[in-house]
Amino acid sequence: MHATYQFSSAQEISKEVIDAIKAKFKSKAITIVVEENEDEIELADEMKSILNDRLNEDEATYLTANDSIDRLKDKYGV
Repeated sequence: MHATYQFSSAQEISKEVIDAIKAKFKSKAITIVVEENEDEIELADEMKSILNDRLNEDEATYLTANDSIDRLKDKYGV
């Protein structure tokens, strides 16, 4: 049997959640894996500065993200 529980913070894991897991799996062996949400990233100040500079660029010379990636692939072969 498989169950996935997702929480927006560890503070949401209450006694009731633990009791529900105990009730569902009873005396069966279980494994609990805890991992941070990797979708949340923290931008460094330098990264924020670069992004802010990009926001202030002249729209006439603007490159889309895909165009930028294509140019980087051509330049660096990745």
